This record gives sequence, structure tokens and C-alpha cells, in this order.
Amino acid sequence: MAKLYQVGEYMKCPIPANEISRLQAVYAYDILDTLPEVDFDTITRIASMALKVPAAVIGLMDSDRLWFISQLGLGVTELDRQIAFCAHAIMAPNELLVVENMLEDERFQNNPLVTQAPNLRFYAGAPLINLQGYALGTIAVADTVPRRFTPQEGEILKDFSKLVVSTLEHRSKASQYQKLALTDQLTGLPNRSNFERTLDLQIAHSSRTGDPFSLFYMDLNQFKMVNDTYGHAAGDEVLVRVAQAMLSQLRAGDMLARLGGDEFGMIVRGSAEETSQPLMQRISEVVAKPIMLSNGKQVSIGISIGNVAYSELTGSLDKIMAQADKALYQNKRG
Repeated sequence: MAKLYQVGEYMKCPIPANEISRLQAVYAYDILDTLPEVDFDTITRIASMALKVPAAVIGLMDSDRLWFISQLGLGVTELDRQIAFCAHAIMAPNELLVVENMLEDERFQNNPLVTQAPNLRFYAGAPLINLQGYALGTIAVADTVPRRFTPQEGEILKDFSKLVVSTLEHRSKASQYQKLALTDQLTGLPNRSNFERTLDLQIAHSSRTGDPFSLFYMDLNQFKMVNDTYGHAAGDEVLVRVAQAMLSQLRAGDMLARLGGDEFGMIVRGSAEETSQPLMQRISEVVAKPIMLSNGKQVSIGISIGNVAYSELTGSLDKIMAQADKALYQNKRG
């Protein structure tokens, strides 16, 4: 459930001076709107227990909302930024925001979170400061009764904020390593491993739902001549330009990958009768256009394409790939 509370005419929240850069830092973690993760849920649960409060949240401040990586005791996945206490907490990145009785604080006494269920009375939030110094959001604890918050409890909450940031950094690095392992470093396209994994998932999906798709195998014609005549740097430049040209012909949701050398593969969703021939024609035309290299030389190449439409008869990953490879070989011979 999201944005449960009515904002109405509640006062607008403050905005940090570095808001644009701060948002870029938040988005760089690529975590907004993802599914709950056990590492963050564990931190909120332990924070709630350690500080003896019924509610704990880890929230990232988006442009117009506070989105919860994890929440315990609040029952929503996000809050409008205008009513989020954390919007005030990120204004002072090096300090805790502690409100021991919200009914006595002019900033919050008319806040819907205070005047309506869950009728919060206590809040303590520690900003999540990343390595570049940006306040990404907060880890916060809350209660429905006023209470004192000791300096020792404040230090505990700060330690939890450091743990959250450390977890975010490790998650980001792991994601980057995974992307590198699944990406062709020259063209930036998915590599063979990524392609085969995606194809396996697509086959499983189509076998359950009957949704059609087509598999394309392609390799370049006259590419060896470019390498032999102008060198491998020129060949690399051609591969990059060809990859960009082919990408321009695909729809969102289709996949183009470099399988190795001058070989490429595509997974195209939809009926083969509607997509295959028009797409092969467009791919052939854009690849055949002359390419002006950075050394001033102009080269022309072509492409051979083999494709097969998935059906129950096509079968396993290995079988459908073998069929596409056979179609490519027949095309090259022709």
C-alpha cells in the first residue's frame, strides 16, 4: 500500500541546496521500487528491538516521496515527501533529528502521521550519508507515545545508519560486478552468457504462457577483410557502429547480444509472421550502409541472418540455438 495519507494543505517540506546531485546519488544505487531484501529487513528489526520502539524504517528520499527499502510497524511502502519527517532529517546530514513529543513541535503537530493513525508521537532519524557526502535518506525509529531519547541511543542509531550505507555500497558493487560479467566490454551489449540465460528464461516463459518469440543468429560478411586491411582497431570500430545500428531497429523488450567475434544474437518477442521478415530487412539495410572510420577510410559490410520461431516443437535451449545456427548457415550458403 502506498501514499495512504492525505497531504492536503500541510506545509511543504524543505529541499536541500544540493538536491539535484543528491537525487543522482540516490538513483545511482538502482534500488528504488525493488523487492524487500533480507539484509535491510534484518537491520530494521534489530534497530526496533535495540531501541525498544514499535516502528523502524529505512527510507530513501526520492524527488516527491520517501520510499522504504524496509519498514517495520508502519504498514506502507512509501510516503509523500511533504509529510515525511525524514525530509527534515536530511537537511542536517551530520545530525540526528529527534522529536520526543511531536505534539509540541510546530513542524509536525498538524502532520497527518500525527493527527491520524498511526498517531505517532516520537521520532528519531539518522541521515544515510554515502561516501560522497550526500544524504540519501534515513534510518528512523518511531513510537506512538512521547519518550526521551538518550545520547547512547543516538549513537546506536548512528551506527545503524553506517551499517545501512555499508550494505548499500556492497550491494551496488555486487551489482556492478554482475553487470560487468554479463556485458560485452567492446560494444556494451549483453554477452553470450547473458544471452543464453535470458533465452532460457524466455523459453520457460513461452512454454507456460504460449507467448511467441523468435531467435535470430547473425554474423557479418566481409568483416575479416576489414580486419586484414585496416587492422583490429578498425574492426572494433565497425563492431561498435554495427551494434548501435542494429539496436536502433529493436523495440523495448527485445534483446540484442554480441555472442563473440562478429556474431550477434537477438531475442524478439511477438509473432514471427509480424516481426521476422520486416526486422531482417531493416537490419540488413542499416548494416549495409557504408561506415566512415575514424582513420578516414570507408568500408562496407553485410550481414547474414538465420532465425527460428519458438514453438512447442522447438524444445530446449540447445535445440533452438542449434536450429537458429543451422538457419544462419543456410543463409550464408545462399
